[in-house]
Amino acid sequence: MNALKLTVPDGVPFIDYERSFDFPVAEVFRAHAGPELLAQWLGPRGTNVAVEHYDFRTGGSYLYRHTGPDGVTYAFSGVFHTVRENDFAVQTFEFSGYPDVVSMEFLTFEDLGGGRCRLRAHSVYPSQEARDGMAASGMESGLSEGYERLEELLGRHSRAR
Repeated sequence: MNALKLTVPDGVPFIDYERSFDFPVAEVFRAHAGPELLAQWLGPRGTNVAVEHYDFRTGGSYLYRHTGPDGVTYAFSGVFHTVRENDFAVQTFEFSGYPDVVSMEFLTFEDLGGGRCRLRAHSVYPSQEARDGMAASGMESGLSEGYERLEELLGRHSRAR
């Protein structure tokens, strides 16, 4: 199994994570780029995702809302500063559960050969306190479950071909 590796280093306002997939870069990138696919895997199991807008291109922006089984809704929004197909994306990220904090996220899509890839992310927060708040928000379980769902979605798509 391709487990999420999340790193929350002491003393710096960063969070890093990586996750490998048994699918080519182009498929993993496409699942990040298309709002209809994104809504099927993003976030923890049992979460309903409503994408209000999602324009995954340099200069684009996004806004989506997660509603959990408890009925609580959180909004996520930002701007895509750089998007290079099948390679790299830089975006801002705002989470309504931790208001007034904007992080910068750098996503790298790495070809591992053999139809596999690795997604690496580096998130930079404006303060140590903001980083610690995000790390304590349930981010790790949400990312882990979301990427498990992504792998399942890609598996269904590849079997349908």
